[in-house]
This record gives sequence, C-alpha cells and structure tokens, in this order.
Amino acid sequence: MIEIYLACSIAAIPLATMANKEWGQVGSNYLRSLFALGIQGFFIMVCVGIYAVLVGTITVTDNIHTTIFSILTYTVILCFALIKTSGLAKSVMNAH
Repeated sequence: MIEIYLACSIAAIPLATMANKEWGQVGSNYLRSLFALGIQGFFIMVCVGIYAVLVGTITVTDNIHTTIFSILTYTVILCFALIKTSGLAKSVMNAH
C-alpha cells in the first residue's frame, strides 16, 4: 500500500516527460510500473482468497499439533506467494 502511495505522489514528474520525444520513455515506464502495482494488488487478493479457502477447509482434530502445523504451513505458503506477487506483476507488465 505504501508503494502505491509513493508511486502516485511523484506522478507529476514522470508524466510531464511524456510530451518530449527524448524523455517520453520515462513516462511510459512509469505508467507500466503503476499498472504493475495495480495487477499486484489483484494478485494479492487472489492469494488471500485462496488462503481463506484453504484455511476454511481445515478440520480440527484431536491432535492439535497437526492442525497448528497445517495452518502454519498454509501461512508460510501465503507469505511466499505475497512476496512473489511483485515480481510476477512486473514481469507481466514488462516493467522491470
């Protein structure tokens, strides 16, 4: 969320370069990275939705250790997926 605020706060500078032919690439790269942030938000919502479904299907058994381990495993997978959403969104938009 902070990354989106920071990218939008400096929007006037890269967008001002779009009118110039020599510096126009700066503005188009900025727009690509801004759209990549939007796609990253979508990927985050998908990951959290999948996590909610997976955690909702966990059945509590007599052995509490198994239940805690399965929740912990899903949480670690969620954290890994959330970290990878940035790279995936940037590669989709070619905004490296």
